[in-house]
Amino acid sequence: MSFSSKVKNEIAKIDDEKSCCQIAELSALIKMNGTIQILGRNKIGIKLTTENAAIARRIFSLIKNNFDIQTRVSMTKNKQLKKNYSYTLLVDSDGASENILKKLSIMNETAGGYKINYKIPAAIIKNDCCKKAYLRGVFLGGGSISDPEKTYHLELVTSNEIYAEDIKNLINCFGLNAKIVSRKSNFVIYLKEGENIVDFLNIIGAHSALLDLENVRIYKEMRNNVNRIVNCETANLSKTVNAAMRQINNIKYIKESMGLNKLPKNLRDIAEARLLYQDASLKELGETINPPVGKSGVNHRLRKLDELADKLRERKF
Repeated sequence: MSFSSKVKNEIAKIDDEKSCCQIAELSALIKMNGTIQILGRNKIGIKLTTENAAIARRIFSLIKNNFDIQTRVSMTKNKQLKKNYSYTLLVDSDGASENILKKLSIMNETAGGYKINYKIPAAIIKNDCCKKAYLRGVFLGGGSISDPEKTYHLELVTSNEIYAEDIKNLINCFGLNAKIVSRKSNFVIYLKEGENIVDFLNIIGAHSALLDLENVRIYKEMRNNVNRIVNCETANLSKTVNAAMRQINNIKYIKESMGLNKLPKNLRDIAEARLLYQDASLKELGETINPPVGKSGVNHRLRKLDELADKLRERKF
């Protein structure tokens, strides 16, 4: 099961007893996933199709609870994906569709007839709880979320630009950072930051999926931190090894060219210590000398030896 399906199955089972929230969710579901059909004799119908059984049951219950209308449901097997079924819900009884669409503010009656309302009806989302329910319906009707193991990406797809802008603004009223991009003939409202997606899941009530995503985020963050630490330590170790090899080569060159006995005592001591303890750090190297020398003192003396080796090479050529 995909992560999107897990989220949808969870929120499709939320028991929301408030009629205002049920109306808001159903309005979004029909707006995102519904089709208004012209049936003849000035009669219209509402058709909704989904491959998710939990969403089909949700739509059926919301219509029945709020309008006491029996919705016709049919199930067909997907020809391309033989294991999947498609569920179609149809409202076509006399006056039922008009009543639903008007109450949900999807369709307004004017002097010239019925007119589709492409905006989110302000009257339906007056309360915060209704705003959240509306976004839940939007996600159930046209949302998807990537597997957080791979990437953080949530999107809501609609064919209407005005409606897309309203959805974006509704999401962002909760302090999120949703954006819109056009894709072919559709408009995609999306969230990319993991923290924003977590907040969105909390808004629509997908608390179990939220915890799963947070666990993945924590694991990935720990793994990234460990990798950064390992890479940093590897880089530092590589620098230390390279520096030690350079120092040893320079000291050997000085020894062959002029002998270490001609060096001042402080340089001779550190040169002999470095040849003796080739794997030692600067701190460890300083502790082998009597009296002990600090890390900066050791580094200073080794730099002097590097400079001397360079001068001896220059004289040779």
